Amino acid sequence: MDHAESHRGSGTERAHPVGTSAIEAQGLGKKYRRGWALRNVSFRLPAGRVCGLVGPNGAGKSTLMGLANNMIRPTTGALRVFGAAPGSTEAVPRTSFLTQEKPLFRRFSVAETLRLGREFNPRWDQEVAEGIVRAGQVPLEAKVGTLSGGQRTRVAFALAFGKRPDLLILDEPMADLDPLVRSELMATLKAEAAQHGTTVLVSSHMLAELEHICDYLLVIANGGLRLAGEVDELRAAHALIDAPEGGPSLAAAPHQIIDSRRGQGRPGVLVRLGAPIQYGGPAAETPTLEELLLAYLRSPDAPPLITPSARAGDIHDIITRDRTKAVTA
Repeated sequence: MDHAESHRGSGTERAHPVGTSAIEAQGLGKKYRRGWALRNVSFRLPAGRVCGLVGPNGAGKSTLMGLANNMIRPTTGALRVFGAAPGSTEAVPRTSFLTQEKPLFRRFSVAETLRLGREFNPRWDQEVAEGIVRAGQVPLEAKVGTLSGGQRTRVAFALAFGKRPDLLILDEPMADLDPLVRSELMATLKAEAAQHGTTVLVSSHMLAELEHICDYLLVIANGGLRLAGEVDELRAAHALIDAPEGGPSLAAAPHQIIDSRRGQGRPGVLVRLGAPIQYGGPAAETPTLEELLLAYLRSPDAPPLITPSARAGDIHDIITRDRTKAVTA
């Protein structure tokens, strides 16, 4: 059993075959008039993971999510969702996309909104959708336009999960919520994804909160992929080292300096390990996810690190097969 299945536990309703990719991209690029938003991005997101998508504003996160949801077409390369082209009859029923704007019909009641979801989604789960709404004590008879921001977000989450997708894509879904509601919805997201084996790709600037829900990570900066893979593996590949000024030079060590921030109350030099740390030397600690992310966001020129499970395979055969289908159809 691989990690994608074993970490979900016995409550998973849908088990994904070993090696299944929820998203796989090869040489992916998107160019607008102003320039490249993404360029030569290759990765795979194994099925069943909760993946944080992190990067500064304008890094290409929304473009990547739009490509996965068929809202945008690539300029170069290709992307597949469970082996199928985004927007295809195979991919659409398996994908749910929730934007930061969370578009809802304000004149509809909550019950009418859920009924609309049921009518348009053949895999609809009314019990799950109503459960998410009731957990926030949102009245089913209330008009969407009368709800608070947190309540509307909960209704949007109910629609997204009620579709019962295999892949749930969330673009800054909780940025406008207060910390308490955000915490509650994060817990709902984690529990629902774990119970049903849903793959989640969530973009967020709330770095500390991602550490509590994500087991996978994609970091984008300047249109390119900087980090990709399991959170634990990425953290273990780095260390925070206490190297005060005037102390031993790290440049001569087998480690690569990613970022240096002294005076923060923690060892301040983040290095990518080139060999096991010798603990007889400078004090070293494993970085938190937030510390790792901040270091790479401050150092956009640091070389990328892609763990083995995140490395894209050759999807040339899939692309060729798609073209053959189009010609023979």
